Amino acid sequence: MPRKRKLLASLSTLPSDLSTPPADALKNPITTPLGSSSPKSSKYFATKKSSQLQADFFNQPCISLAKSFLGQILVRRLPDGRELWGRIVETEAYLGGEDEASHSKGGKQTERNAAMFMKPGTLYVYQIYGIYFCVNVSSQGEGAAVLLRSLEPLQGLDVMRELRSASRKGPTKPLKDWQLCNGPSKLCQAFGIDKAFDQRDLTQDEAIWMVPGPELPGEHDVVATTRIGVGNRGEWSQKPLRFYLRGNKFVSVVDKKIEREMAAVEPTSCS
Repeated sequence: MPRKRKLLASLSTLPSDLSTPPADALKNPITTPLGSSSPKSSKYFATKKSSQLQADFFNQPCISLAKSFLGQILVRRLPDGRELWGRIVETEAYLGGEDEASHSKGGKQTERNAAMFMKPGTLYVYQIYGIYFCVNVSSQGEGAAVLLRSLEPLQGLDVMRELRSASRKGPTKPLKDWQLCNGPSKLCQAFGIDKAFDQRDLTQDEAIWMVPGPELPGEHDVVATTRIGVGNRGEWSQKPLRFYLRGNKFVSVVDKKIEREMAAVEPTSCS
């Protein structure tokens, strides 16, 4: 991906400001790249880095963490100080041990999956098809981690669009907002996440962290369904270990059958 590397390299030559942006800047973030500006006001940007999610948040069982991530915000600070923000809307739990779809099944630890055995909140980044990257976060449990599948872009959308474009071959149409981060590899492209982020600590890193979302979903807002792309893994192919925000258009794949079943059992309001 030479175009993407060139773009990130150009960003690294710009002045870096690792201090927390003032509250006014967070409330009115700049969303366009390379000098152009387009103010965007949002309730999401009133949160400062000082309130980022800490170790105790990540230190929970894998399934619980996968659900708890929904509605939280991933923040990526680029070398020039600008930040990309995205609300987590879809995750998958990989339990390790007996989980046949996990990279750490059977408790097997390798150089590639070492981050899955590190303290909760450690990033596990791996490559698929020799091209794309996926990012996970370790949880409680030996070799357990949560895959971040989709984000709802909040800040820096034009930068995300440029990073995604640099990863695509040939002339392409501009991506719509909902296409920027609706899949694990897409969100890594949009946020400039590659193997260099493997084994980083979300509670300590200056380039990537999470902050609490202002509006977290209730149980009725969360769809639990089967994971995607795990292949033939017996009963583990059918376990409901993928979680997403119901009705959110930034989710990668919607399970209409499960959503209909959820709607059928919802209590009706009395007039």
